[in-house]
Amino acid sequence: MIDFELLRDAGVLIVMPRGALTTEDFRAITRTVDPYISENGKLTGLLIQAPAFPGWDSLGALVEHMSFVRDHHRKIERVAVVTDSAILKIAPRIAEHFAHPEFKVFRSDEKANALAWLQAA
Repeated sequence: MIDFELLRDAGVLIVMPRGALTTEDFRAITRTVDPYISENGKLTGLLIQAPAFPGWDSLGALVEHMSFVRDHHRKIERVAVVTDSAILKIAPRIAEHFAHPEFKVFRSDEKANALAWLQAA
């Protein structure tokens, strides 16, 4: 399950995983961000606030996640990951080899800094 909020004025999507990721999570996010991207061309940033990686509830959810990344990574300028999880700190280093956005990791107490970095793009 993912809670999310689109800060329309800033062009920043904030996602907060609260449990195993579902197919519907990515469909709901897509229904929210695609009209914004159609109007504005891109998202300035994506802020992922996650104390730990929750995994997926099904293979379908993993596939939907990968499809979302494939369809949107060139339309996002920066990704900030706010976490203290060792696994989530490594993930952006891997992703930057095949995804367009610039990635940066922030400690869990640095959400305001992460948001400021995204908006400075």
